[in-house]
Amino acid sequence: MSVSFPVSAPKQAQLLERMQAVGLREEDLEEQFIRSRGPGGQHVNKSSTGVMLVHKPSQTQVRWDQERSQGLNRFFARRKLVEIFEREKLGSMSPAERKLARIRKQKKRRKRRHRSQEPPTG
Repeated sequence: MSVSFPVSAPKQAQLLERMQAVGLREEDLEEQFIRSRGPGGQHVNKSSTGVMLVHKPSQTQVRWDQERSQGLNRFFARRKLVEIFEREKLGSMSPAERKLARIRKQKKRRKRRHRSQEPPTG
């Protein structure tokens, strides 16, 4: 079963590849559409654009309702589920963990650089 999302073809292909890499199959996902939360007024209150995904074998749940489009919420919920499985399977080698490590390293470097500067004399 192929699922189509309102994103570019490369992004969709990348998601499907990542799902296959961690062993996620569409057949194992239970998808429910829920009401979104937050700002958005009547549109949010009347339409069920939020998505809740449950991976049946592991009972892992993901809820995503940040976009106004149901299709985008479906895409982002799957992407979040893939990130959770990558973190479990790959640990510190997962793309999300590598990105966080890179950001921590940048902040550490900036902090060190800031400390080494002399205070302005005025």
